[in-house]
Amino acid sequence: MKVRRLAGALGAEIDGLDLRRLSDHQVAALRAAWLEHLVVFFRDQELTPGEFMAFAKRMGKPIEYPFVKGIAGFPEIIEVKKLEHERVNFGGVWHSDTTYLDVPPMASMLLAREVPPQGGDTLFANMYLAYESLSPGMQSLLQGLVAVNDSAKADVTRTREDRLKTDGAEGPGKNLLAEHPVVRTHPETGRKALYVNFAHTTRLRDMTEKESAPLLEFLFQHQVRPEFTCRFAWQVGSLALWDNRCAQHNPVNDYHGYRRLMHRITLAGERPR
Repeated sequence: MKVRRLAGALGAEIDGLDLRRLSDHQVAALRAAWLEHLVVFFRDQELTPGEFMAFAKRMGKPIEYPFVKGIAGFPEIIEVKKLEHERVNFGGVWHSDTTYLDVPPMASMLLAREVPPQGGDTLFANMYLAYESLSPGMQSLLQGLVAVNDSAKADVTRTREDRLKTDGAEGPGKNLLAEHPVVRTHPETGRKALYVNFAHTTRLRDMTEKESAPLLEFLFQHQVRPEFTCRFAWQVGSLALWDNRCAQHNPVNDYHGYRRLMHRITLAGERPR
């Protein structure tokens, strides 16, 4: 197992592993690398849906995504796709997955099935660094604040419209709302991370959206500064595993006229604290 850092802020490519055949020692080493680098990437992993699910179960507990139904035989595996005629990509804004759930996911993993000839990269950002680079005064201000997260925030619902038409799940049929601390403590590393995001966070608790906007807009721009990010270029068989508790991601929508198809599994997490 070889770990190669991808950028100064976060991200590492891991070589030398066949994700279909992992020893317990390799799983432990992989998890340690993931906790250190926040997102890890693998190449040339031609996994069947069953093999993909088996790997996911070595890393955590797969759960269903609330708005898109899973593929045949695997309700926890959804297709993340943009077709040739579509102009909007699924989830194409900066976010941490499904923070509108009371218990949001620990991690997500994405496996590339079809990729465009160019474009379609994904950006990732380090929320530890985003918090740690704030002034002591701002850090003090944020402690104790609680953010309201909404599944129906307009900027992200637009990115779901094509998939809901073709692959929409029967539930939940309503807005999902959850409140989480603006700064959360990672349950495994003990480090603090910013936990608001442009896609789902609408306001601060006990404040109106207008009152919350100046602080949230500052944080949204601050947390995705270039020096906090890395960029990953996909190939068929590439797999990414990221930690939703301390990293955000943004798929770049720069491949109009081409098809991009990924399989995604989400892993269960814990209530943020």
